[in-house]
Amino acid sequence: MSPMPHQRLIELLSARVDSSRLITDPDLCLAHGTDASFYRMVPKLIVKLCTLDEVVFTMQLCRKLKIPYTFRAAGTSLSGQAISDSVLITLSDEWRSHEIVEQGRKIRLQPGVIGADANRYLAPLGRKIGPDPASINSCKIGGIAANNASGMCCGTAHNTYNTVDSMTIVLFDGTVLDTSDPDSVERFRHSHFDLLEALQQLQKEVANNQQLTSHIVHKYRLKNTTGYALNALVDYTDPIDILTHLMVGSEGTLGFIADITYNTVEDHPVKASSLIVMPDIESACHAVSSLANLNVAAVELMDGRALSSVADKPNMPSLLSDLTIEHCALLVELHASDQQELETLIFQVYDHIDQGKIVNQIDFTQNEQQVSQLWGMRKGMFPAVGAVREVGTTVIIEDVAFPVERLAEGVRCLQTLFNDYHYNEAIIFGHALEGNLHFVFTQGFDDPSEVARYGDFMQKVAVLVGQEFGGSLKAEHGTGRNMAPFVELEWGTEGYQLMQQIKHILDPEKLLNPGVILNDNDNAHLEHLKPLPKADPIVDKCIECGFCEAVCPSKGLTLTPRQRIVMYREIQRRHANNEATDELEDTFEYQGVDTCAATGLCADRCPVGINTGDLVKQLRQAKYEKFTPIAKWSANHFSATTKIVKSALAINGISARLIGDKAMDKAVNGLRKVSNNRTPKWLKEMPTANHYTLPNPPMDAPKKVVYLPSCASRTMGQSHGASDQRSLPQVMLSLLEKADYTVITPSNLDGQCCGMPYESKGMPSIANQKSAQLVHALWEASEQGKYPVVMDTSPCVKRMLENCTKPLTIFEPMQFVESHLIEHLDISATDEPVMLHITCSTKRMGLSSSMLTLANRCSNNVIIPEHIECCGWAGDKGFSTPELNKNALAPLKEQVPTSCERGFSNSRSCEIGLSHHSGINYQSLLYLVDEVSSPKLSQANQSAVETSLTSA
Repeated sequence: MSPMPHQRLIELLSARVDSSRLITDPDLCLAHGTDASFYRMVPKLIVKLCTLDEVVFTMQLCRKLKIPYTFRAAGTSLSGQAISDSVLITLSDEWRSHEIVEQGRKIRLQPGVIGADANRYLAPLGRKIGPDPASINSCKIGGIAANNASGMCCGTAHNTYNTVDSMTIVLFDGTVLDTSDPDSVERFRHSHFDLLEALQQLQKEVANNQQLTSHIVHKYRLKNTTGYALNALVDYTDPIDILTHLMVGSEGTLGFIADITYNTVEDHPVKASSLIVMPDIESACHAVSSLANLNVAAVELMDGRALSSVADKPNMPSLLSDLTIEHCALLVELHASDQQELETLIFQVYDHIDQGKIVNQIDFTQNEQQVSQLWGMRKGMFPAVGAVREVGTTVIIEDVAFPVERLAEGVRCLQTLFNDYHYNEAIIFGHALEGNLHFVFTQGFDDPSEVARYGDFMQKVAVLVGQEFGGSLKAEHGTGRNMAPFVELEWGTEGYQLMQQIKHILDPEKLLNPGVILNDNDNAHLEHLKPLPKADPIVDKCIECGFCEAVCPSKGLTLTPRQRIVMYREIQRRHANNEATDELEDTFEYQGVDTCAATGLCADRCPVGINTGDLVKQLRQAKYEKFTPIAKWSANHFSATTKIVKSALAINGISARLIGDKAMDKAVNGLRKVSNNRTPKWLKEMPTANHYTLPNPPMDAPKKVVYLPSCASRTMGQSHGASDQRSLPQVMLSLLEKADYTVITPSNLDGQCCGMPYESKGMPSIANQKSAQLVHALWEASEQGKYPVVMDTSPCVKRMLENCTKPLTIFEPMQFVESHLIEHLDISATDEPVMLHITCSTKRMGLSSSMLTLANRCSNNVIIPEHIECCGWAGDKGFSTPELNKNALAPLKEQVPTSCERGFSNSRSCEIGLSHHSGINYQSLLYLVDEVSSPKLSQANQSAVETSLTSA
């Protein structure tokens, strides 16, 4: 297509949409235009929209200029339905509103709400949304509805199609229809009479064609997302209802879903899981047929190769190592309203399974750790294949559905196809109650013979599933581009023509996501294949699924981890082909390297554990190499370095008091502007200098602990706005004294550092030198590990736990309070509302619940703001790249109640940015603990006090 219409579109959009939300740079379009599928198309324009009016405006402009466009939510879709070579429309964070309706029996959601967040809103009411896709922590409601996603416990009864109450739709001409609003519906009936009449006519034609009606009903007894929801023409007669249900699963090809109201389902309070191993597929599938007659929440089937793929992974059930590829396992989950109902269900399950066929099992358990292990096994199968694939290949996961009564036969036929086409690594698992199977294999697309192998294989799969078994080629992942050439094969000519008519009625100009669901190109599934060139071992296993994006602090500012990897791969591809990379590398330096917080939260969400921050730190080595001599000097003279920092903070504090905050802002940040952001940003929340010296407490207390104040807490005091001006070491010592601890501090305290500042700058050798020095000092101070070690900031604890070479017991501060101090303290919780920020290092150490528990002990009104995973301060980024901190904390201020005056965290540097962007002062949670606690009286003293009170 000529670029001229797109240029005109950009000009017209600029009248309403800020230029920062219009991406035209081809390299950035490549990065932002990538989704989780194995297809790649590079948009000419990516536009991020904030309001419904902007969506209508953009759709109308595209129609006027005859420009195709595609909508995207989270981009976790697997079948190529969220990519475009024209205009890609994404949504800003303004699309995250929700409304609880009828005490939780319904919930109205905008398309930008993450699925897991919707369930979190409903959890206090004992409800949840019906769909439960595996990507629920990352995918968004827009995608869940547009793909009719289901999941492990959802089945067909609770998918979007069967739980939608109403929705707001934007049609091809920009018309907005709210199906929950009678006035909107009435206006639409008049303005779009012909459209509704056309849908009504289709419904009548289907009703008068008994053979077609029976075919449709038969197809939807299974999970089915192949093509459009033809069951809408059977299940409903009102064209408004038909339109509403046609939108479900339409993958953005019929219109835009601006919001959707779900009828929610019960979230049962009592649950249990069990693993049952059978000798073969046939035995397992026979058991599935028996269990289908019971009230079973989920039955996940896993073939022998799937079980083998995770057998050697950490925290897997030990019985896996004894199984062969002939074995087959069922992971069964039960949900109940109470314990008695659960026990009845467990009895029924065992009563319906041939006990003689059970090879091994893990009995039904309600233990959270064991349940997590079992489901971790199941969820780890997809990434297990991805982790062992050859560099340059991708992981393909297909999902089909067989009639349940022929499930075993279907599995055997698939396994035969794997062998015939040499997909020896392929595994099969899935939601057995619905006959829904996923199969996972690896595939390279850099060789024409490999593309041909894949094409021949998929043709055989389509014929096998769609024709020989009468099953679904796409059970829950959506048709996309991947299965579009096979829609007619599955549905037959009549069904396919019906879908073509639906498309014509609702998108007469074929501008909405063309090529998706319906595609006349028989080879569409073999075109636009995504290259995955070798880039770096740290990220070569990335499958670009996008699970990482929800927790990235630079999301919305520059790049997410997925996008960083896409761009870095492109740099390496061009290097390998001797293509120019100067412009691309210049873009990547800021977009990819400078604005990455490198905290590693992405690794916790990544199916294969990739920490994109590790790649960025590696790249920073070259960027900061010229500063290595200075860094070495500071590391070798760390005591002097901290004195210099203290002096700078002291001068800053004096200057601010003398000339005022406004003048300081103008002077220092004016210099930053003149220097092209080479100097640090000044904030009024800058800490004062900490000149407090740790005392030498008496060594006669019965309990001893080694306390290491971090270099940040040793140098930084509190900001001027803090009500408690004590330094953090003073507060920690106060708590330790209340609990009757003798405090030991390491030798040469001012020279100690965990190495974090150097690691974040890509200087691992210097960082490791400092951590090794600290380990030695802690080893001596603890008398070779005899006493525990507590540090007062979470990032330092995390680094030391990762780099400690001695058997030291090192505690994060809140963890130490919970495990060692709380039993010696009396806590009088305050009713004061307080904000709580759980740092990314705390999350990565698995200590979030410990910190929250402690906060809830100290305050009866703890508020954790939504949509903030990391503050983005990231060492010193708050000074050097303040826009990262601003972006990460953008949702914070509006969530601070007017009655709230304080916030708490556990990283002194993070607290600077939190204070600046919230409008309230943040300090370590230790301040609150100290404030509300008092020493617990000994039993003898307690008796004496009671006697005294009685006598009085």
